[in-house]
Amino acid sequence: MKSIAVAASVAAVLATAPAASAATPQASDEAWPPGNCPQGMFCIWPNWDHPAEGPTATPSLMTSSEWSGNVAAFNFYNRTSRNAEITWSYNYLGTPLSGVICARPGGGDLYVPMFVTKVSWQTRTC
Repeated sequence: MKSIAVAASVAAVLATAPAASAATPQASDEAWPPGNCPQGMFCIWPNWDHPAEGPTATPSLMTSSEWSGNVAAFNFYNRTSRNAEITWSYNYLGTPLSGVICARPGGGDLYVPMFVTKVSWQTRTC
């Protein structure tokens, strides 16, 4: 029962927090700018490192195509015109949790340090 409560609480945080801005990457009203994420790429950073110009740390992942693996993730920036589906995993006190979120073009946070195991591209609206 405890593992269900933990999974529900993490899922609630991820569901209620915006995964990414609905604005396009070029918009000036972004929560934070793309920093060192090149145009046309999807970037993930392993920790929060955001000066005013955006992330400057080395991304743990930069991709413009389907990807699978295992990288540390805390926040991301989708600098493409497509919706990305991010598959994540997280271990909470020995309880493995996983899920999928949709990342619209723009920046977003995962809110807790976790691992991203897959990035795929979606044509559907999320």
